[in-house]
Amino acid sequence: MPKPMTCLIAIALAVVSQITGISGANPEWDRSVLPRPAQPFDGLAKHTLEGSVAAFPQPVKAPPDAPNILLVLIDDAGFGNPSTFGGAVATPTLDRLAADGLRYYRFHVTALCSPTRAALLSGRNHHAVGFGSISELIGGWPGYSTNWPKSAASIAQILQANGYNTAAIGKWHLTPDAQQGPAGPFDRWPNALGFDYFWGFLGGETSQFDPLLAENNKIIGVPKKKLLFQ
Repeated sequence: MPKPMTCLIAIALAVVSQITGISGANPEWDRSVLPRPAQPFDGLAKHTLEGSVAAFPQPVKAPPDAPNILLVLIDDAGFGNPSTFGGAVATPTLDRLAADGLRYYRFHVTALCSPTRAALLSGRNHHAVGFGSISELIGGWPGYSTNWPKSAASIAQILQANGYNTAAIGKWHLTPDAQQGPAGPFDRWPNALGFDYFWGFLGGETSQFDPLLAENNKIIGVPKKKLLFQ
């Protein structure tokens, strides 16, 4: 899996097709139904092992020719900032993507960190997943709990259930403030929301020089080695 890099003001979702060493048929199934229903037994079971044929469930694989996917969310950058849309900030890579037809302009941000992330990763109105405001401002009202509901799948969970490997790098800002300690609970940390791997910081901000970092479900603290982006 390639190692994506992003600055600490961004959250990136990088997914690559899952590669396994198990051969065998992986018949296509209705991917609109997730998780994949239990597979029927394809072997033959007799009264004894003689004449019986074993069959082992195959892991879920991404569809043939499934693309790699990278989502990057950059804080505090307006729609008109990049040169791609006429702004003053030179973004040559985005310009090349746009020239090839990848120009999306119907994503509605919320002008706040956590709610925009929640909308992007859930595909829903941010209130529907409890993020009417940032995770530090938890409220006792519907739509403001900052507790991502178990009934709402993230895009990472959907891709993961389709045979992808997933990772989140950088700023997270979707875990309730009181649940960011080293003892958890971890059910609203990145790993529990569909990311196989996480490296970054959980809160809304951290030092660019001495960031308080987490890796998966472990707080690793301030790096002792100098980071590449310093």
